[in-house]
Amino acid sequence: MPNLFYCDHHDIPLPPGHKFPMEKYRLIRRRLEAAGTFQFAPGPLAARDDLLLAHDPDYVDRVLNDALSDQELRRIGFPRLPQLITRTLSSVGATVAAANIALQEGWAGVLAGGTHHAHRDFGSGFCVFNDIAVAILRLLASGQVRRAAVIDLDVHQGDGTAAIFAGSPDVFTFSTHGRHNFPFRKHPSTLDVDFETGTTDEEYLAVLASALPKVFAFAPDMVFYQSGVDGLATDRLGKLALTPDGLKRRDEIVFNAISQAGIPCVVTLGGGYSQPIEHTVAAAASTFLSAAQILRATKPTLSRPS
Repeated sequence: MPNLFYCDHHDIPLPPGHKFPMEKYRLIRRRLEAAGTFQFAPGPLAARDDLLLAHDPDYVDRVLNDALSDQELRRIGFPRLPQLITRTLSSVGATVAAANIALQEGWAGVLAGGTHHAHRDFGSGFCVFNDIAVAILRLLASGQVRRAAVIDLDVHQGDGTAAIFAGSPDVFTFSTHGRHNFPFRKHPSTLDVDFETGTTDEEYLAVLASALPKVFAFAPDMVFYQSGVDGLATDRLGKLALTPDGLKRRDEIVFNAISQAGIPCVVTLGGGYSQPIEHTVAAAASTFLSAAQILRATKPTLSRPS
């Protein structure tokens, strides 16, 4: 049974000089394949009905029919490419599939996803559809879980996720992010923690450790961990000053808390824009290796409704 889903077989040929590091996905998968720890599967394409759980029908259909305006595409940050549609559907489908595996096996991961800037009726910040929101709403609609939590530690606030779940009694959204970073108009999560530019490991980790108990006090049945590594000091879009060791300790804090709670977890890749790209690849691979080490023995104790 796969525990990591990938989407890099759907290549998006971005123009030279584009700032999005599309090659990171394949490089991370290759590094994790070499570790010999995981079973891999391609992300299946998300169904339109699943997309409609989180997104406006008109927006969904305009994406699927390649009918977004140039202005909408500029807001997303990608050029008009037919490959973008297939890749986006695979990314969402991968997170939905990973959620189903996690319910059975305790955890699963997506070497893509974490598209947390996608709102109900528009995309933004390299995000077309919100994979985490789709997966959570599908689980809730099917009765597989009653409550879910999002732990979003990408350096950019998960504004789309926060907006989609605003006012929901069934979903707890937690985001840590740079105060002076994109998105510059943030949407309130259930719990937001913002950091000043240049924040280093010890302050970051202390604040994270003090905030996490509030997430688990919500008693979620499942956690989605948006594990972006763009908090690294080497990240050109990050503005924080975290080290690889600091990110590893961050992941261990999160995974140990999830393991102690005994609930299933889905890990999504999220952002990473370091130069050289090897820093992003190494840090992201470390996240999934830590998940395998800490969560592998965790079987969910969730008593789901029939």
